[in-house]
Amino acid sequence: MSRRLEVDLVAEASPLGGLERWLDDPDVGELLVNAGCEVWVDRAGALERVGRMRPATLEAAIEHLLTPTGRRLDRSQPVVDARLADGSRLCAVIPPVAVDGPCLAIRRFAVAPLALERFTTPEGAALLRRLVAGRANLLISGATSAGKTTLLGTLAGGAAPGERIVVLEDTAELRLAHPHVVRLETRTATPDGVGEVTLADLLRAALRMRPDRLVVGEIRGPEAVHLLHALNTGHDGSLATVHANGAADALGRLASLVLQSTPNWPLTAVHDEVARGIDVVVHVARLPDGRRTVAEIAEVEATDGRLRARPLVERGQVVALPSRGRR
Repeated sequence: MSRRLEVDLVAEASPLGGLERWLDDPDVGELLVNAGCEVWVDRAGALERVGRMRPATLEAAIEHLLTPTGRRLDRSQPVVDARLADGSRLCAVIPPVAVDGPCLAIRRFAVAPLALERFTTPEGAALLRRLVAGRANLLISGATSAGKTTLLGTLAGGAAPGERIVVLEDTAELRLAHPHVVRLETRTATPDGVGEVTLADLLRAALRMRPDRLVVGEIRGPEAVHLLHALNTGHDGSLATVHANGAADALGRLASLVLQSTPNWPLTAVHDEVARGIDVVVHVARLPDGRRTVAEIAEVEATDGRLRARPLVERGQVVALPSRGRR
């Protein structure tokens, strides 16, 4: 093991500095390099330190990976987020932002969707399929690497073959197993500050593209208002994700994002807008052994202008059925 963790000077002579040995491994879900030297990989949810490299080699490897994407990474722009040709998502940070040295994270996504039974019990999976078939608007919540995007892709891929799905993402990750998909991706501004295309911009464009379902990779800003407007004007069966600690927290976070863009709205009006737009919250969690699981499925309600998440599934068992449906 000690020899394995030493700097491999022969491997560092390659364009990727030896990182290709892990990028070519289908069992590696994430590749992480800390402080320009320590290499870690995530296999089946378990992190393992597998090697070392030199900071200069890592910077050269990052530059090689970014060249086809057209993205920059230098002292004036020390943070970059990019999509690689194979669909993997790359995030890199260099000094002065990265205090201890350049850092790299590459997240890979499975080409084939996972079965819903990988996330929950057969009863929970059956309920989720019923919600998708019934065109319920679903909000998937969870922490980073909890499996939100993977579950989102599985659920969206369960839409009827005749439906047209428009996917909107900051960095394109989703590859849906569905015959009719339009994928849109945001664009950052050029160095002179022009050409930016935000998720809100994409949402406005998507509404003119005859979507049967909207799929939003992650809600984190002003697009929350535009999405709720769309959901409350007939775009049923849509799905989105948000970072949160639980189903109730997801509703609170979505409401706070709306308030940031519409500070003049009364809180009760915001809560009513959320409750009318979102039918069910599906919260996913990552267990200590690395497995991803559906921890909560809750129906959204608004009582006296206050949001509430009513549990439909507890400990994998269905305890209640949705009281409303889009069909």
